[in-house]
Amino acid sequence: MRKLFLLILNLKLKIFAKLILWRYKPTIVGITGTVGKTSTKTVLYTMLKRRDLRVRMAGGNLNNETGLPLSVIGEFEKIDSFYIWFKAILQAIWVLIDPIGKKKYPEILILEYAADHPGDIKYLTKIAKPDIAIVTAVGETPVHIEFYENQKEVAKEKAGLVEALKDGGLAILNADDGDVSKMAKDLNVQVKTFGENKLATVRISDFKNISEKSGPIGASFKLGVSDREETILIKNLFGESQAYAFAAASIAAMELGLSFEQAVGSASIYRGSPGRSRLIKGVKGSTIIDDSYNASPLSMKAALGVLSSLRGERRIAVLGDMLELGKHSEQEHIKIGKKVSEVADLFIGVGENMKVAVEEAKKKMGSNARHYKKIDEATKHIEEIIRSGDIVLVKGSQSIRTEKIIPKIMLHPQEAKSLLVRQYGSWLE
Repeated sequence: MRKLFLLILNLKLKIFAKLILWRYKPTIVGITGTVGKTSTKTVLYTMLKRRDLRVRMAGGNLNNETGLPLSVIGEFEKIDSFYIWFKAILQAIWVLIDPIGKKKYPEILILEYAADHPGDIKYLTKIAKPDIAIVTAVGETPVHIEFYENQKEVAKEKAGLVEALKDGGLAILNADDGDVSKMAKDLNVQVKTFGENKLATVRISDFKNISEKSGPIGASFKLGVSDREETILIKNLFGESQAYAFAAASIAAMELGLSFEQAVGSASIYRGSPGRSRLIKGVKGSTIIDDSYNASPLSMKAALGVLSSLRGERRIAVLGDMLELGKHSEQEHIKIGKKVSEVADLFIGVGENMKVAVEEAKKKMGSNARHYKKIDEATKHIEEIIRSGDIVLVKGSQSIRTEKIIPKIMLHPQEAKSLLVRQYGSWLE
């Protein structure tokens, strides 16, 4: 019954979304990739809003067959109750008949395109065909690979967004990812690239995470285009993924009318997204790096790179399972365990899959690597051991719910609702 309801609902949402796009004809920026979609979306939105453009970005993680049409219909942030469907349908009808709608509807839509299963991108692009397509990265062992034959099939699925571009559309591709950089080959589209590659349209250089005696500060990097170069500092956010998000977004922003300087100038007001390498003050003078939104081998290694670069009395890695890796799961978790043993002083692994990571880490860390099956058990241990000067990285796949640890160790738990991911509806149960 539930499946039938969702099937009918998605069909209705798809029809309404297509009708709305037919009426208003906004410029659509589509973003896909196994990591970095939300950060890139948020950076681009920040850039465009500075110019007072009518722009909407997909709320939260509304990026699938249900969420993407909702983002076309209105400014929905999450699906938190049954009544949202009635609201969405009523709003869709009003958007279609609103006599002054063309003065209010966004000129630009920034949409995420998820690819959890084969065929997802094709379905989504039939609803909303992009004018600009951004592909952030694929990586060696992408998230959701469990549902594909191999990594190449995941890359092929992501390439569907570029293939859906109209003739002359713009593909913005990661020059440092071999699979992504070739996605526009043989297509009649414009191609611009970003990355550390010296031939990239927007070049990234001199990246560093910044720490001082007082604690972690943020990330600094340079972006270059043609003969111009700008140094960017973003506070309370970490990781090279931030630089890649700014580089990709700046290309799209320039295509949409901003100068390079106007685009990168948004760094001063950029605050990032919950659960994506954000700094949160912890209890007892500790610091939390909240990267709890989701996890894949690529993003996990990047997060551990952040942890290793920051100054602190102790570096503590609190990591939950990486899910949907299929036959690759055990080996990828072992790799993470080895990496943790090289960069962290303490390792707390949570979930069934993370057990092999802890066993691997114990070869070097001994009793400083511990495994817990459940979040509440791990949380209790962390509360007991945390002390002044600790840098605590918290990360794991969505279903492991590592964000539940953070309110117990953050200095101002009353701010959890505004700072953390999944703080609504059934997620709080």
